[in-house]
Amino acid sequence: MITITDPNELQTTCRHWRDQGLRTALVPTMGYFHAGHLSLMDRASPQADKLVVSLFVNPTQFGPNEDLDSYPRDHDRDAALAEAHGVDALFMPEPGSMYAPDHATWIEVPELARGLCGATRPTHFRGVCTVVCKLLHLVQPELAVFGQKDWQQLAIIRRMVRDLNMPVQIQAGPIVREEDGLALSSRNVRLSPEERAQAPAIRQGLLTVQTALHDGERSAPRLLQTLHEYYDAALPLGEADYLSIVDPDDLHPLETVEQRALLAVAIRMKNARLIDNLLLEV
Repeated sequence: MITITDPNELQTTCRHWRDQGLRTALVPTMGYFHAGHLSLMDRASPQADKLVVSLFVNPTQFGPNEDLDSYPRDHDRDAALAEAHGVDALFMPEPGSMYAPDHATWIEVPELARGLCGATRPTHFRGVCTVVCKLLHLVQPELAVFGQKDWQQLAIIRRMVRDLNMPVQIQAGPIVREEDGLALSSRNVRLSPEERAQAPAIRQGLLTVQTALHDGERSAPRLLQTLHEYYDAALPLGEADYLSIVDPDDLHPLETVEQRALLAVAIRMKNARLIDNLLLEV
């Protein structure tokens, strides 16, 4: 495995691979790898001759009062894990090499970024789209793999790729969970023991809504009320940022669940904000 910090070197390396007729895959990450990240690498590796993983805590997707400085980092551990999972190039740039001091160009998909996480993080997806667009230009992969836990991010990236005619296939890797159901996240390490004990209730609440749907309830407001009541009882240390039922593709809120719907939640603990989702199907 090679480690690259300079964007121009990454671009030259990937261009050389393409000139050799090699197929490249990209897995963008912010590091502090867990089994979810590694599953994306394992999904991408068999489909490509060369696998590039980016490890970049992207400052433009953090708001002014968010956890950019305290976001967990362990680059040496991450590098060892990446190499063990077949990564050919680990890209670890500094922010100054990705954004010039007078950087002024942004990529946005505002129609999909207004709700869910975008409602309280208004510049987040602008930063995500911009950095992913830059990575896709640098690597020019045949495929890129993202996790389904960030469903809104995945939907926005797919729309960006479609609308800008980018020649890359976007694939989704399923959510990877702890044995008790908590979705893996780099921020989970910041939960207190008491918060960690309650956190599996996030997933259990989603399953409670699924049960209500299967029992015949189709009203989105009533399903969400069921979820509110469950979290009030089982998750007193958490505060709901949002609990939403939306169309899985365009992310618009739904009043009734007729065929498919995405149940998406964000829960704030004292030192971590956790997201999860469940695809509901009648």
